Amino acid sequence: MSEDLKQAALDYHANPRPGKISVELSTSAETARDLALAYSPGVAEPVREIAKDPENAYKYTAKGNLVAVISNGSAILGLGDLGPLASKPVMEGKSLLFKKFAGIDSIDIEVDAESPQAFIDTVARIAETFGGINLEDIKAPECFEIERALIERCNIPVFHDDQHGTAIVTAAGMINALELAGKKLEDATIVTLGAGAAAVACMKLLLNMGAKVENIYMLDRKGVIHSGREDLTTEKAIFATETDKRTLDDAIDGADVFVGLSGPNLLSAEQLKKMADNPVVFACANPDPEIRPEVAHEARSDVIIGTGRSDFPNQVNNVLGFPFIFRGALDVRASAINEEMKAAAVRALADLAKEPVTQEVLDAYGLESLEFGREYIIPKPTDSRLYSALSMAVAQAAIDTGVARDPLPAHYPLTTLADEQR
Repeated sequence: MSEDLKQAALDYHANPRPGKISVELSTSAETARDLALAYSPGVAEPVREIAKDPENAYKYTAKGNLVAVISNGSAILGLGDLGPLASKPVMEGKSLLFKKFAGIDSIDIEVDAESPQAFIDTVARIAETFGGINLEDIKAPECFEIERALIERCNIPVFHDDQHGTAIVTAAGMINALELAGKKLEDATIVTLGAGAAAVACMKLLLNMGAKVENIYMLDRKGVIHSGREDLTTEKAIFATETDKRTLDDAIDGADVFVGLSGPNLLSAEQLKKMADNPVVFACANPDPEIRPEVAHEARSDVIIGTGRSDFPNQVNNVLGFPFIFRGALDVRASAINEEMKAAAVRALADLAKEPVTQEVLDAYGLESLEFGREYIIPKPTDSRLYSALSMAVAQAAIDTGVARDPLPAHYPLTTLADEQR
């Protein structure tokens, strides 16, 4: 990052007041009567109603539109374990995106916990406050244990976005890229470099969407995860293939897909040349991908490539998913975000990329035209149709799978953020 951009980022977070979020009032508080209703004595009435029936919390409080973004700071972006307080700017940023893109009120919570169990206990004890919980920047393998335990203990959606948000956007882009390459997910040989939370979640979701585990080669720092290894976590063991491949160089030979969730410049042009015709490459290490697009295109004219960066086509960006997934889940009061809801989000994202691109998107990116193809396999974050398409797909999937407590709201399908105020 240039010195100018570094200073601009610091200034952005410091001015006009420190931070990126604040609390606003949603009702009148101007008169003595307003205050008597807002607090004592009027507040006693909703208290009594909630005590009679806890479901009334959704009627009389902000719970139903409130998501907590929670971290222990053990895996902040690509910066590592810098502690809970250092994660606060990221968690505030996530709350900003919830509000900006889906009209969801969100508050960040940073937990200084001495163990995964302490973190689990802390979050479980405060979960009643919220309509949903978004876990963020928690290192593997602890993140798997934490999410599993909180899903069991909480009766609201718990979603680790580093896992599932990344997986949903990756799967949508990959389905479209493989279609353009003339291939099917169930037949594709997939190499994934990295075996952390995002990589494991991506591959699990692809399995649920039709990929074959015997066609997946996952690599960690020790090389290919294979059935002969005895050092594997439960999550890694799912992908322990019977194979004599041991290195990335071995695995990449003839592969249809490369998914990088690791580090910069780890896929060489020579390795890319060993892949099958029309290779699909998702090089998602940030800020520097496993292979830069210009290097990939120079090596292979037939490559379809996406990265995590906004300055290249086909950005794999979690903001395409999590705000709208939570919107749909909250609006039908889903008790969880299950695999069917994730798959519905994948299909909605993939389908939207095939729709004619709107003028708002073209204007936002300074383009005269854009259409589904090798450099446009995933919708752009500025596409307002994401709000409607994903929230509807997720809400309907929640209803269809029995985890929704409420029917589809009368104001669905959504078109603008104002719809949520109806």
